[in-house]
Amino acid sequence: MEVSRIRALRGPNLWSRHTAIEAVLHCNDAECALCGLPGFEDRLRARFPNIGPMRPIGHEGEISVAHALAFAALGLQAQAGCPVTFTRVTQTVERCVFQVVVEYSEEAVGRLAIKLAEDLCRAAIADVPFDLPAALERLRALDEDVRLGPSTGAIVHAATARGIPYRRLTEGSLVQFGWGAKQRRIQAAEIDRTGAIAETIAQDKELTKRLLDAAGVPVPQGRPVSDAEDAWAAMQEIGSAVVVKPQDGNQGKGVTVNIETRDHLMIAYKAAREISEEVLVERFVPGHDFRLLVVGDKLVAAARREPPHVLGDGMHTVRQLVAQVNNDPRRGDGHATSLTKIRFDEIALARLAVQGFNADSIPVAGTRVILRNNANLSTGGTATDVTDEVHPEVAARAVAAAQMIGLDIAGVDIVCETMQKPLEDQGGAVVEVNAAPGLRMHLAPSYGKGRAVGEAVIADMFPDGGDGRIPVVAVTGTNGKTTTVRLIAHILSGNGLRTGMTCTDGVYVGERRLDTGDCSGPKSARNVLMHPDVDAAVFETARGGLLREGLAFDRCNVAVVTNIGVGDHLGLNYITTVEDLAVLKRVIVQNVAPDGMAVLNAADPIVAKMAQNCPGAVTFFATDRHHPVMATHNALGKRVVVEGNTIVAAEFGMVVQRIPLEDVPLTRKGTISFQVENAMAAVAAGWALTLDWSAIRASLKSFASDAETAPGRFNVFSYRGATLIADYGHNPDAILALVSAVEAIPSERRTIVISGAGDRRDEDIRRQTEILGDAFDEVILYQDQCQRGRADGEVLMLLREGLKQAKRTTAIEEISGEFLAIDTALARIQPGELCLILIDQVEEALAHIGHRLAEVSIERPISAKTASHETAVVRKKTAIG
Repeated sequence: MEVSRIRALRGPNLWSRHTAIEAVLHCNDAECALCGLPGFEDRLRARFPNIGPMRPIGHEGEISVAHALAFAALGLQAQAGCPVTFTRVTQTVERCVFQVVVEYSEEAVGRLAIKLAEDLCRAAIADVPFDLPAALERLRALDEDVRLGPSTGAIVHAATARGIPYRRLTEGSLVQFGWGAKQRRIQAAEIDRTGAIAETIAQDKELTKRLLDAAGVPVPQGRPVSDAEDAWAAMQEIGSAVVVKPQDGNQGKGVTVNIETRDHLMIAYKAAREISEEVLVERFVPGHDFRLLVVGDKLVAAARREPPHVLGDGMHTVRQLVAQVNNDPRRGDGHATSLTKIRFDEIALARLAVQGFNADSIPVAGTRVILRNNANLSTGGTATDVTDEVHPEVAARAVAAAQMIGLDIAGVDIVCETMQKPLEDQGGAVVEVNAAPGLRMHLAPSYGKGRAVGEAVIADMFPDGGDGRIPVVAVTGTNGKTTTVRLIAHILSGNGLRTGMTCTDGVYVGERRLDTGDCSGPKSARNVLMHPDVDAAVFETARGGLLREGLAFDRCNVAVVTNIGVGDHLGLNYITTVEDLAVLKRVIVQNVAPDGMAVLNAADPIVAKMAQNCPGAVTFFATDRHHPVMATHNALGKRVVVEGNTIVAAEFGMVVQRIPLEDVPLTRKGTISFQVENAMAAVAAGWALTLDWSAIRASLKSFASDAETAPGRFNVFSYRGATLIADYGHNPDAILALVSAVEAIPSERRTIVISGAGDRRDEDIRRQTEILGDAFDEVILYQDQCQRGRADGEVLMLLREGLKQAKRTTAIEEISGEFLAIDTALARIQPGELCLILIDQVEEALAHIGHRLAEVSIERPISAKTASHETAVVRKKTAIG
């Protein structure tokens, strides 16, 4: 067995809506079915008893080693504490080659699980040991290291429950909620609205105290000190027990409270000095330690914190009692668990000494032994929820403290006897205000009720039930995707929305292009969703990106499927039939929002069938209003968009809007049928987004399919009295559509300039020229700059083979180089003729054509002699008929 490829599917994908690892597994004949490996399953279960029942998945009838790998990877993650349930195994068209899909909650953990599952299966095959405890520990440790901490995780879970999309921007706790212009960001329990100045103030304990005092919030007496002797002087000035803390610390690091002796003070000063060069000495306020959580202008939770302590039993030493407490599974070394282990360090030993103990003392039964006086959970403390006990005046002081500092989320530390009386009535005080406070004491307190603090943060960030989403339109199909994407984006812009767009021409926000090349995958789409100046987004969704990563979004408002045809990279990545391709491309339909819309081509049976997979509503479009699918859908009162000489939008059997095709320049007054279909799809998408009809009409009228607006999409030029068309068509269905459009344009003679993409099947390359040979008088062949895995001249040979039975073509010529092929055609074209150029390098070829058009405009006609200087030419003329 060998895993040859691993992919992380980071969004909804061919297999499921779950994030998943997809591995391609090659097995030998014996491994294709477990019956070929006697005793394998028993050996596997001996090494991993909790693997669970193995059974065929999907349409597979026999269990193979691939199934064992899948269930092992899933089971290992589950045993390590990951919330995963989905797996799938599919045999490819190649014998004993399987696609194994396993859900993950953290990508790194999923990848490691596949590797460990492979090791486990190999161990079972070879009957050698496998260290299961070590494997599970590796997975647990990695999961704890990479997953979100409890504070960030609680906010993310609350957002997910509200339907707010999120994306981790780093491996840490920086998270984006929502998309585009509606996005918000957090870093742990700190939100993007909080300024750096507020955070800086919160880190300066002395400045915080002065500001709070100015706001009338009770604070303890104290001052900064320069050294240990100055600390002793400050303690004498205060005249009572003191607290020593770093002036810019957090999480209770370096804080020591209730210091009554000089020796204890010296130890405390040293501990604080290790955290910060500036140390603060304050009056110790007797009472309990409370943490109040303020979000926005509301108190949302409160907890009484207890310092780390143990209870004597008359038998065990303090060190042993601490070890017993630390065995609590809720206690860990970091912040991933609800409690933290108690530490033995100089501060703990000093606190023990104050109480007359050391680490080896055996306290009397029932004696409470304090290991630290500060009660932070991060130093081993515990928390009891007291939210319902907080007096309104105490809550008001906490909110005032947070607002005086400028924090949107604040942990306000108060020391007093009770939460049920105003601070002034009991001599209590606010001792700290913390930015980015930990939330775990409120989420899962040691005692009492957990509070919905994550929900409170999300409610503050997204008031009035907002979900942070912008309108998202996904477009897929075999042909027409890019033009439809550009037209929908133009309509959205015409409605005043700042529109982000991805397509095979690049990434755009408004009129600005941010990236070039084929950007029809999820990475480009995610970049658009992250852009703060985007009010709506339109994504061309190509098969390659779907296979590599899945979708960039969890759901879309509108999914448009233009058509599904042959030649769209069939034979690659185990997509071998049109039906396979349809299953892949319907992923966008399956992930339409429940209140969203799928826009489907009714004239394409495979596309029309996708309606049954749509969670939302469906609008069908077709040029034939009498098509059975259209007629049935219309009779049911559902949305349809049809065309005669007018694009008609109808619902409930009533016409909603009519748009004459003469007002849609893209269609050349309806003569280009595939552009009519593209326009209908775009109209349906705009209708689904409830855009203004007058703006839709205006946008259709102002959209021109020229080299600037839709490069390589049936760009029409006038050249010396002839018609010149440039298009990026590169599969048989596109060629058929182009021929249909060309036949509607009067011409005395037709020339085609064509190459072929090497990553198509042989039959698809031949089929292109089989079609063209019946429609064009002369064919000029050229070789693409990149042969995509083909031998030199191989694609040209296949194109020639397709012309063997040509009914119209009388001449074939091979030219070396795309630009020279264009120049050759332009040098021969006569007034009244037509030349269709199927371009490969879209931008470069259009720029070259533009240069030739400019030469004509200044009466410098191109000649074959001029063309010959640009590249070497190899002409092979063939007469036919």
